[in-house]
Amino acid sequence: MVCKKNTNNLESRKRILTPEMALQKLRHYCAYQERSHQEVKVKAYGYGLKKTDVDVLISKMIEEGYLNEERFAKLFAGGRFRVKKWGKQKIAFELRQRRVSDYSIRVALQEIPGEDYQKVADQIAKKKWSSIRGEVVTDYTRQSKTRQYLLQRGFENAVISAAIRKIMGRNDD
Repeated sequence: MVCKKNTNNLESRKRILTPEMALQKLRHYCAYQERSHQEVKVKAYGYGLKKTDVDVLISKMIEEGYLNEERFAKLFAGGRFRVKKWGKQKIAFELRQRRVSDYSIRVALQEIPGEDYQKVADQIAKKKWSSIRGEVVTDYTRQSKTRQYLLQRGFENAVISAAIRKIMGRNDD
């Protein structure tokens, strides 16, 4: 026996909110956690609002301080760097995916201290370097694999080269 789903019942469950009701829900959504403009737009469209209503709500939320693209970018970049140990290139890519302006991305990346950035790259490189095992492991294969790993994490070539030079200097002792 084939069970048919009642699609009318599913459609009726999706509530279409008035702009005032949606504004309250979006305020709560933004108060809970910092959000990008794009995330809020997607959420508002999910409430069944029209583009004009969404644009008005977004501008109202910016005026009220619930939405701030630069603040979002700074918090996002800082969190991804401290918690996930991402490099600046990967952070910038993710922010672009979330449709954050280039200005806000530049400001957010400047918030990451240079010394801490290099230290994190050094730590990740050292850990990766020592984890590479195999029958025939040369310094060249270690360099290659470590460089590739750090590139995937979003670090720049200059930072990676400096980290590898430090490791190579330690190994020569």
